[in-house]
Amino acid sequence: MSEPEESDAEQTAPGADPQGDPFLRTRFVVPARPVAFLRRERLVSHLDQALRTPLTMVNGPAGAGKTLLVADWAAARETSVAWLTTDAAGQKPGMFWAYLLQALHASGTPLPAGIGCPADAGRTPPTLLARLAAGLSALDRPVVVVLDEYDRVTDPEIAEQLEFVLHHAGDGLRLVLVTRTEPLLPLHRYRAAGDLTEIRGAELAFTCEEAAALLELHGLRLPEPAAQGLVERTRGWAAGLRLCALAARESPDPQTYLKEFEADRTSVADFLLAEVLRQQPAATQDLLLRVSVLERFRPELANALTGRTDAEPILAGLCRANAFVEHLELDWYRLHPLFGEILRAHLRVRSPGLETELHRRAARWLRGSGALTETLGHGAAAGDWQFTAGALVDDLAIGWLFTGLRADELGELFSRMSPEAAGPAAELVRAARELSRHEVGRGLGHLRRAEQALAAELGRTTTGSGPAAGLQELLPDASAPPAEWGPAGAQPALAEARLTCALLEALAARLTGAPGRAELAAAAAETLRGEVPAHLLDRHPELIALLLAHLGSARLWAGRFEDAHTALTGAAGAVPGASTALAREDSLGRLALIDYLNGRLAGAERTARAALTETERYGLPQPSGSGMGRLVLAAVAVERDDLDRAQALLEEAAQPHPALRDPVMEAGRAIATARLHLARGDLGAALATAERTVPAAVASPWAEGQTALVVSAAHLADGRPETAVKVLQGLPDAAPACTVASARAELAAGRPLAAIDLLDRLNPQDRCGPAVTVRALLVRAQAADASGDRSAARALVALALREARRDGLRRPFAEAGPWIRPFLGAPTTRGPGTDAHPRGVRPPEGPPPPVVEELTVRERDVLRRLALTMSTQEIAADLYLSVNTVKTHLKSAYRKLSVGRRNEAVRRARDLGLL
Repeated sequence: MSEPEESDAEQTAPGADPQGDPFLRTRFVVPARPVAFLRRERLVSHLDQALRTPLTMVNGPAGAGKTLLVADWAAARETSVAWLTTDAAGQKPGMFWAYLLQALHASGTPLPAGIGCPADAGRTPPTLLARLAAGLSALDRPVVVVLDEYDRVTDPEIAEQLEFVLHHAGDGLRLVLVTRTEPLLPLHRYRAAGDLTEIRGAELAFTCEEAAALLELHGLRLPEPAAQGLVERTRGWAAGLRLCALAARESPDPQTYLKEFEADRTSVADFLLAEVLRQQPAATQDLLLRVSVLERFRPELANALTGRTDAEPILAGLCRANAFVEHLELDWYRLHPLFGEILRAHLRVRSPGLETELHRRAARWLRGSGALTETLGHGAAAGDWQFTAGALVDDLAIGWLFTGLRADELGELFSRMSPEAAGPAAELVRAARELSRHEVGRGLGHLRRAEQALAAELGRTTTGSGPAAGLQELLPDASAPPAEWGPAGAQPALAEARLTCALLEALAARLTGAPGRAELAAAAAETLRGEVPAHLLDRHPELIALLLAHLGSARLWAGRFEDAHTALTGAAGAVPGASTALAREDSLGRLALIDYLNGRLAGAERTARAALTETERYGLPQPSGSGMGRLVLAAVAVERDDLDRAQALLEEAAQPHPALRDPVMEAGRAIATARLHLARGDLGAALATAERTVPAAVASPWAEGQTALVVSAAHLADGRPETAVKVLQGLPDAAPACTVASARAELAAGRPLAAIDLLDRLNPQDRCGPAVTVRALLVRAQAADASGDRSAARALVALALREARRDGLRRPFAEAGPWIRPFLGAPTTRGPGTDAHPRGVRPPEGPPPPVVEELTVRERDVLRRLALTMSTQEIAADLYLSVNTVKTHLKSAYRKLSVGRRNEAVRRARDLGLL
């Protein structure tokens, strides 16, 4: 499979992380050292070895001074350091690598254009890692990358990917890990090779002299025995020493205070609560306890939780005092994670039930600021499901449940939604969750309840109980003034919910094969688009893209190819990005199916490959896409007689996204599988698969036609031509492919004139593809051969070969039977006295061109390097592939070129103009 080409937009650093939020720039900044910071030269000298070994690990407990040590060392370096402070969100591979790439950009590290950036928080494209490693290995001098708080990265996949980049970057990368735990890396190999610099907890611990110097920086002078005792009690723990110094500094007798603390200390939590929290004024204590429920906060948000207006000076003072309040960017703050955890535990004991109320207040404040992701998290934590569902619906973000970017996260969040949660928004979220899992019946039940509730809020009463009643009630009456649509202000507030209804109605119609319902939903959506704020549609382009994809698929099921093409093209042309990748992949796959059904295999293959590129480009998890692209490629592979590849593609497409498993998908899978069985001679399996019922509200003409084609071909292969004729005769408005199949069956039944008559009825304006025209030419050739006109038969076979070559068609010739064998490879020069060539087309002279399947881009890449006499290992290294993958590409290229050796492949490719 060819690798996706990077777009211009992807060749520059993105402006937002994979979740669409701005990068937190403070995560790339080397942390500032406090005023009372003690530089420890012994550790700085040890860290200098980081320039000589690929990997350096600074491993110690929380508060051991790891970050400040490495920050001090990095700040003293002449060249810049790429610094990244990992975060809870960075535990997912895509988010981790997006931030790491941004850190490299922020440090000024020169990287080649086109490296790209993950678009899904949970997945990283392997090709991106290979490009990054290659770019780092080409640097003139190594780049130093510091990953602070690396212990937050617990995903083994991230560790494996980091090891890959570190190994292949060679001398271009020096990695420094600041961590509390042993990282998931093969440290034993680095130790054995002398490639690891380690600074552990024992070395990080303060010596007696260092502790005395630190206390002196805090204004405390202790005799050596007192300092020694403090070091023994705290085991040289940096945070403990600093906390002791801060607390003792306020005591009239610091030495006595430190002795009492040492004697009475039971845990870090007790110390923090007693000597940090309780030393603050009551208003500050209250603020710290309340903001402990937040990952980050700003003064206005803190005020919303406290009900006061004094958060700004309090936070600024705490930050200056290093009282475990860290300043982020602009006016955002956060608590030290350990301090925040202790405060939350204390809050539950001190004020039972307050935590829920704080989450509720935070959710409402964040909703007003536009931070939807945090809003949903706090709303769920508060158990306020009506508000949380309303926030999702009002933001037009219901598509997040389908796009694959936040589907798992939101699914988990809303799985906790209480059954008591009522209202249209809650029902819409339930409907979306059920439909996203292909639970159509339950989804429609929730959707109907949501529509009835919305209709009631609009001041209407729902009439009728049929499936069409709910959506029609939500369509605004164009003849009525806005005042008649409901109470003042109700119509604008409900527009987002009604548009969400339209999207889910379209999806339900698609899943049930009801094109009429899909058209009604699309009409409702078109009317409602003008009623919602434009910035919401701009923020969520996936909504319209999904709507068009659902409409296009429903039209495709109905056999309205041109109308389907219009809708699907609109979805495929949506704003590029991870949020629309699913809809674009799905739509491209169905456009490829239209090409296939029209017999245009080359076009079908190109579009299907483009569909696969959409999900691979953003590293979306599987099953993210519909799998239609792979189904089409499988059907194309059958036509090219590449049955093993067809089988592999069918297996890869076995797990489509549940929300896209519609009748089009099921029929396409059945047809492709049946054709594969037919090609392998398993007629029983072909009939059983093709005749499998696909549940749908209405029948699909092309699905019936394709099923009849397989059934007819099976009967024909089993020697029952009359049965084959009857199968195809029952089709109303038969497609050209069915007409050609009928002609072939008539010919097999001994009625050549009837066969030719059927072919003559074909409308030239149908513009059928080679898969249809080649079969028609072969039927004419067989009829000519049966009548004794071998010259005409030879000319028709030659023309069929020429037509087949463009799309790599082989299957029609394999199906033709033994009569064609003498004509394959025979000269096509017409004998004297004959003018038997089809409709004035003069057949080519000389031997017929070979049937050559189109080489993939990657196969051509391998052949080009083969022409340069590169070895298999050299080709693998040059293309960042495994040797086995290169061998697979070579084997496929040999088969397509009908050669068995390297020099023959190069010569053949040159003769055909492929190189």
